[in-house]
Amino acid sequence: MDNSTNKKVNCLIIGSGPAGYTAAIYAARANLKPVLYQGIQPGGQLTITTEVENYPGYADGVQGPEMMVHFEKQAHRMGADIRYGIATKVDFSSHPFKIEIDEEKWIEANSVIISTGASAKWLGLESEQRLNGFGVSACAVCDGFFFRNKEVAIVGAGDTAAEEALYLSKLCTTVHMFIRRHEMRASKVMQERVLNTKNIKMYWDTDTAEVLGDKHVNGVRVKNNKTGEEQTIPVSGFFVAIGHQPNSEIFKGWLDMDEAGYIKTIPGTSKTNIEGVFASGDVQDKIYRQAVTAAGSGCMAALDAERWLGAKGLH
Repeated sequence: MDNSTNKKVNCLIIGSGPAGYTAAIYAARANLKPVLYQGIQPGGQLTITTEVENYPGYADGVQGPEMMVHFEKQAHRMGADIRYGIATKVDFSSHPFKIEIDEEKWIEANSVIISTGASAKWLGLESEQRLNGFGVSACAVCDGFFFRNKEVAIVGAGDTAAEEALYLSKLCTTVHMFIRRHEMRASKVMQERVLNTKNIKMYWDTDTAEVLGDKHVNGVRVKNNKTGEEQTIPVSGFFVAIGHQPNSEIFKGWLDMDEAGYIKTIPGTSKTNIEGVFASGDVQDKIYRQAVTAAGSGCMAALDAERWLGAKGLH
C-alpha cells in the first residue's frame, strides 16, 4: 500500500445520486472535508430519467441528468472532493474504517456515508440477457428513441412500469404491457393514465416465457398463468420494469439488512448497526424511493456524521 493511497479521509461518501451529493454539500459546509466516490453510474438512477416534475424548486420541471449536474456542481463548489471510482470491498472491523477502491487501493475513513442506491431487476431469462442491448432494455427513457414508430413490449406493474409505458406510448405505435397478476401495483393516477392511453394494450395474468430473436428482438412469447394459453407477439423492443435491487452487496456481513438487501437504519436517523457508518437514499429506502426523499436522507446522514465525529473529537 503506497502512501498516496493511505491518506485518511474524515468523511467518505460512497455513491453520487441525490443522497450522496446532498450529503457532500452538507458535509463540506460543516468542514468535514468529504471525499465522494461516484461509483459505477455517476449521478445515479436520475441520469436515466428524462423529465423530473416533482422535485421542488423546478417550476417547469428539469431533465434528470441536468439536475444531477447541478447537484454535482453545488457539492464541488462547497469544497467536496469528488472522484471517479467504485468501492469494491469494505472492512468495518476496526476504526478507522477501510474501503477498497477499484479493487486496487485501500483508503481509511473516520466516517462513512453509504449512498449506493439501487439497480434495475431482470426477469432472469437466458434470452433476455442474450439480447440485452439488442432490443432488450431496463430503461425506456434511455432507449425508447430507437423504437420510434415500432411495436414494443414492457413488463412490470408498478409506477415505474406505468411511467415507462406512457413514455413509450408517445414514441411507439403500440405498447404491449404484461402484468403478472390481475391488478397493477401502480398508484391510482398512474393506472388511470395507462388504461386511458389508446395504444397501450394490457395483458393481465401474463408471464414472459421467452424473448425472441436471433441478433435483435423480433418478438416475445407470453403465457397466461391462469389458462396456460401461449401467444407470440411481434415486437422490436422489450423493456423490463419490475423493480430494483439495493446496491448493498459489498456491505453484506457488516451491516444489518432486510431480506431484500436494503440496509437497515435506526428509525428517524441514518445510523446503521456500526457506529460511524451511515446510510442514505435508495440503498436503505424501499418505500419512498424519490429524489427528494433521497436528498433529505443525504442531509440527515451528513448531520449524523458531523455530530458523531464531533462527539468522538474527530471533527
